[in-house]
Amino acid sequence: MRQRYIKKIPGTTKIYLLFKNVYHYFVFILSFLKFKSLNHDSRFKILWRDRLPRLRDNTEFTNFDRHYIYHPAWAARVIKKTDPQAHVDISSTLSFSTMLSAFVPVKFYDYRPAEMNLDNLSSEKADLRNLPFKDESISSLSCMHTVEHIGLGRYGDPIDPAGDLKAISELKRVLARDGNLLFVVPVGRPKIMFNAHRIYSYSQILDLFSDLKLMEFSLIPDGSEQGIIINAGEAQADEQAYGCGCFWFKKI
Repeated sequence: MRQRYIKKIPGTTKIYLLFKNVYHYFVFILSFLKFKSLNHDSRFKILWRDRLPRLRDNTEFTNFDRHYIYHPAWAARVIKKTDPQAHVDISSTLSFSTMLSAFVPVKFYDYRPAEMNLDNLSSEKADLRNLPFKDESISSLSCMHTVEHIGLGRYGDPIDPAGDLKAISELKRVLARDGNLLFVVPVGRPKIMFNAHRIYSYSQILDLFSDLKLMEFSLIPDGSEQGIIINAGEAQADEQAYGCGCFWFKKI
């Protein structure tokens, strides 16, 4: 019986998942016994008390979060093109800044600063609604999968329905002339999924950044095995339920 059908029957989903877990653990036990019987390596003792079951990793393909794998990959490719002397990131996924810092000096800012110790990378506290930078002082800037959260209180920030608008205003204020901004938010049919995130339409973002030049819009579509659609169109963005919109803006 398929799980999709089972979910329609009250009280059966938990039973199905229970039997599925029991099955996976039974397979784990058999694997342990097989490994132990075949093991002739004196380097390690194979003891049942040292087990640490991982029951969900035996998949046909490697699972990954499409938004959070593809959008940093997109941003890294843009930064390779722009080739900045240094880069400032505001609260994007931390792995992006850590890897980018191997090639470019990076300053990372977050409402909840990360305690890191890496050369070429610094981490400090900042409120995106009131950034501690002078006007037009940053030539290479990113803020990715972040603004949609501002003001919803999810990360301990103050409740503020206009938090995202204030954040966008600050990003535009600190971006230098001829500077590049990499901006990523969920796109599709506009809504607030409180307190997780907002979803924006393509036109909403372009209106908010109307004083900047759009250099590239790329899309990570939802519900698809497709990767990044480079130079996607507005119609493609707006038909998403929860797509990932990657905007490269430049201040002229």
